[in-house]
Amino acid sequence: MNKFWLSEPEAHDFPAAYDYLELLYSPQESKIIVNKLKKAKTIRKKAKDILRASVLPLLPKENIHVTENIRKVKKGKKLSPVLLARGEGKLIIADGYHRLCAIYYLSEDLEIPCRLV
Repeated sequence: MNKFWLSEPEAHDFPAAYDYLELLYSPQESKIIVNKLKKAKTIRKKAKDILRASVLPLLPKENIHVTENIRKVKKGKKLSPVLLARGEGKLIIADGYHRLCAIYYLSEDLEIPCRLV
């Protein structure tokens, strides 16, 4: 896809997405969403648009996880695509919030590979 991103989510991203989604939905609904994410095609959206649609704040650059993801990118390591779900009136970042914020600091106009259901 590009120099910052893996072409596919990593296996551990899906259980992480489930853990987060289970805070918002029932275990069964969460499982359905994660299964849809596993099958979804990877698309690309701009960092600034994902952040705006999620209605979440940009985490500070000093956040340990954001800092670590920025370091990874600068070392040439690729990040996993972001997993997204449509919620009621806002976008849910099921996995990848810290990765999104790290890339936003590099450029808010960068396109991020993501799965959206």
